[in-house]
Amino acid sequence: MKHPFPVLLVNPFYPIDETPSPPLGLACLAGALEAAGCEVRILDLVVEAYHPERLQQVLETFQPRIVGATSVTMTFDHAMGVLADIKALAPRVVTVMGGPHVTFWAGETLTRYPAVDIVARGEGETTIVSLALALAADNDWSQLPGIVFRRGGAVIDNGWPAPQADLNALPPPARHLLPLGRYRALHMPISMTTSRGCPHGCIFCVGRKMVGARVRYRDPVRVVDELADIAAYGFHQVNLADDLFTASAGHCRAVCEEILKRGLEVRWTSFARVDTVSPDMLKRMRQAGCQAVSFGIESGDPGILKTIRKGITLEQVEAAVAMCNAAGLMPHGSFILGLPGETPETIERTLAFGRRLEAMGASYGFHLLAPFPGTRVRDRAAEYGLKILTDDWRQYHANRAIVETATVPAARLDEIAGGWKERFDTYLGDIQRRMGTGEASADEAATIVNLERTVLLYDLMMGELLENDAGEAQNLDPATSLEALSRRLAARCRHGAPAIHAALAYTHAQGNLRRQRDESVWRWRWVDRL
Repeated sequence: MKHPFPVLLVNPFYPIDETPSPPLGLACLAGALEAAGCEVRILDLVVEAYHPERLQQVLETFQPRIVGATSVTMTFDHAMGVLADIKALAPRVVTVMGGPHVTFWAGETLTRYPAVDIVARGEGETTIVSLALALAADNDWSQLPGIVFRRGGAVIDNGWPAPQADLNALPPPARHLLPLGRYRALHMPISMTTSRGCPHGCIFCVGRKMVGARVRYRDPVRVVDELADIAAYGFHQVNLADDLFTASAGHCRAVCEEILKRGLEVRWTSFARVDTVSPDMLKRMRQAGCQAVSFGIESGDPGILKTIRKGITLEQVEAAVAMCNAAGLMPHGSFILGLPGETPETIERTLAFGRRLEAMGASYGFHLLAPFPGTRVRDRAAEYGLKILTDDWRQYHANRAIVETATVPAARLDEIAGGWKERFDTYLGDIQRRMGTGEASADEAATIVNLERTVLLYDLMMGELLENDAGEAQNLDPATSLEALSRRLAARCRHGAPAIHAALAYTHAQGNLRRQRDESVWRWRWVDRL
């Protein structure tokens, strides 16, 4: 490759209330592409406003040969809209889409959406690099494994790529290409992985099919090297996003021992199964900086647990919660309503079990079943007694009923989900009331302040209010300048000047906002790259 081959990667819009983190998958692809000699840019539409005019500017200045977009089911339509705009502006650009949704809906995607040239299945590093190198050398790419594409009106499926056998051979994620400062300003977590693969076959999940049943582990030294690098970014929390961090007790302990050996102080969380933890393991995790452990419990009904092939018991759930409490970790349980076999009675059992866990000191939450493409529960919906109500992918956010069972209509599931939201809103309202009387604890007050600040800063970001601000001709001191900026912004949004000033002053002190000279004017800008 004589000259860097330009590749643009797109992270489609994702709602802020879903607590997004910097896109790890795209950073991994970008790292692999850069290591192969490509020039990469990432357009992150979760924290950056999107409009075709901006896209046109990027296409004209960067001139990518490939545009790759990722998506989960709920973001598929957003990603497709961006690719359609790209094809309208630059028809010769090769468009590639990856992620779990199109991995299991490849043929339908290519048949229905002409804006996509190629679907990349499964793990994408080797596939995207091989495709870029072939295009850069004007070589035939049609035989590459892991891709699905159109030819002469037919859909050609080259099958699955070989799994990445050695995770340690992969370059580090190219986080330097991400707008990390925006995520940090919004008080979002940052994520990394220590392994890939899931040995369990829950019928509602595509994790095992997406990355394989055999769990592959990274060297604990490399894991903690990356964790140390991430810690330097100053995020309040790191999420270990492995499907199952505790799949191997030996690997889990080795990572914790390496953290402790270095004296690295970082707050992190992980996912676990209730049948893979022990008092010693959880104690060591807490010593190494783990704050919370999330368990997929799914149902409080033993019959449903068997139907969905969860492979756990309610007694194991209670034991895991008790072990977390003893270790000083916050246990969190996640439930799914609307699973096969759901009845009014099973729902009551699940709600009661959630209350029982809460009484034991755990937090818990509910989602509604979303039968994603590729899941057994979708492929065999009729067999499981489920009625899928819509294929509007934008509704697949697991907060609204899109399935119903023979005895539980969608309205009942929505009623429960709505009641859960009302309960949370009441909880926040109670904290606000007690803040007014001085009764709220410092942690409770911080929850409200952080939430309100996040909403305000997100509005400023997505409205591009800083980018469109006229700025100041004089080089004022920062405090005076921020006060003036807050007054100008208040005239253009729903937030008052005092609230804007408090939020901007805080995020400026955190290093997420800086003032710079732009020609003859001084303007404030988000600190995108850390």
